[in-house]
Amino acid sequence: MSDTAKVQGQKAWRVPHTYVIIFFVVLVGWILTLLVPVGVFDTHKVTYADQNGKEKSRTVLIPESFRYSYAAFDLPTLRADLAALAADDAKLKDKGLDKAKVAALAALPDAELKAKVLEDAGLTEPVVNQLWGKSVYDQATKVRKAPNVWGTEDYYGFGVLNYVFEGLVTGDRGSSAVGIVAFILVIGGAFGIIMRTGAIDAGIYAFIRRVGAAEVVVLPMLFILFSLGGVVFGMSEECIAFATVVVPLTVALGYDSLVGVAVTFVASQAGNATSWMNPFGVAIAQGIAGVPVLSGAGFRMVMWVVVTIIGSIFVMWYGARIKRDPALSPTYESDEYFRKHGASKQVAAEKLGLGNSLVLLTFLAGIAWIIWGVMAEGYYIPEIASQFFVMGLAAGVIGVVFKLGGMRINDVAISFGEGVAGIAGAAIVVGMAKGFILVLGGTDAGKPTVLNTILMGMGGALANLPQVVTAWVMYLFQTVFDFFVTSNSGQAALTMPILAPLSDIVGLSRQNAVLAYQMGSGFADAIVPTSASLMGVLAVARIGWGTWAKWQIKMQGLFFAVGSVVMVVAVLVNFS
Repeated sequence: MSDTAKVQGQKAWRVPHTYVIIFFVVLVGWILTLLVPVGVFDTHKVTYADQNGKEKSRTVLIPESFRYSYAAFDLPTLRADLAALAADDAKLKDKGLDKAKVAALAALPDAELKAKVLEDAGLTEPVVNQLWGKSVYDQATKVRKAPNVWGTEDYYGFGVLNYVFEGLVTGDRGSSAVGIVAFILVIGGAFGIIMRTGAIDAGIYAFIRRVGAAEVVVLPMLFILFSLGGVVFGMSEECIAFATVVVPLTVALGYDSLVGVAVTFVASQAGNATSWMNPFGVAIAQGIAGVPVLSGAGFRMVMWVVVTIIGSIFVMWYGARIKRDPALSPTYESDEYFRKHGASKQVAAEKLGLGNSLVLLTFLAGIAWIIWGVMAEGYYIPEIASQFFVMGLAAGVIGVVFKLGGMRINDVAISFGEGVAGIAGAAIVVGMAKGFILVLGGTDAGKPTVLNTILMGMGGALANLPQVVTAWVMYLFQTVFDFFVTSNSGQAALTMPILAPLSDIVGLSRQNAVLAYQMGSGFADAIVPTSASLMGVLAVARIGWGTWAKWQIKMQGLFFAVGSVVMVVAVLVNFS
């Protein structure tokens, strides 16, 4: 049989759609809830000084407070403890409890002595734990909290098959998921208007004409620029907007959309992983760990240089291969959209003109406004979304006044709607990814969840290892844990209270624990399907997560290897 016949006789394996992948991830999470008992921590607030010397606070868990949740009380023990408590006026006063109510609890029949009755009297689970620990529970009955197959918060309780809706409506205007969903949709609409003017296409080809043979510097220049964005303010969600411009540019230059995502989102996460000043990542982790904020900057600057050079070289190497033979690209077919909808030869040859130039200047001014807002005023998702809307509206007005592409007032509204429609798939993915976290019980350390049990189990497994191995396993743990919690600040709040004291026990500096956190969470964000920002960027680039993961795993492996070397070096030089 000829090779051609063999190929024709084989069915090509197609990478599963992103929705399919996340669906099965959710199912795996549900199976975990059937097998793993839930655990809970007590929490408290810690204060620290940020990079500007201002006092900040963060709610974090207390590692030594971890305990499993139990389904039933050891009733004789509980009844005796309640009777003793009712007679201890000092302890009642300390806990703010009513003597008569506690005494009445001790007299209740067994069938009525339930957790809800204790809570009504002020004896909540944390108070019970502080008073008596686990001695009042039947310790043979650990609780497993598997969600229902179907249900809502109003009817029957959260159900696995409602993970999309529940994920989409979780959070608030400044966080995942509902805030990011709104952010993505507004950005999509704003860029729909900007792209309708044709100014971006005209600007891309003007740029290509200007760089000419020097276009080899474009990829490293972009990688460095976005990496600095990760260093300075933890750029992540913002890349969704930038990818709308950069991906068509890289395709027009003869590369592919994978390169466009690499020089934007991957670069930003490389900067995030090696940052010495990110206020939403390393600064919070250092504050929680009790490490002086912004300390260790010199070591991290060297890290950033090394990682940025390696990342730039990798992208340039891959880009050169694709430029020689575009058909080698895994996204060659999907990139046809950008080749088809990019600027025509007529646009490529003509000058920018005043109208297009004004739109581009508006875009650049808007970006400068956003950078200033994030760094100087602490703008976040709601403010940045509004800034992009203003940018798109201004571009639409310019487009109508100068009749760019024959634009009229209605075209502004139509192009906004088309922009929203084009990126709506990314919003759904955000909800799905958040739904997975809900299946595991959420990220609140003060509530009984499977995630708390996983966190404590992994932390405890590190206690008896050699220093170098412990540091590396911390890094591995943070890399894996990023799959469950992709928020930099959220991961810091959950993991640093456990890993920082663990560093003391094994003789490592706490700076090593912070380093493991920032590299693990930063690098992994570029591949995990639970990252709302990554999925938004991939939606803009029209790349399925499976296709992306198959390509990016090589780059991810390279970064992980570099991070492993950095962790070993940090231990050997006693980085502190």
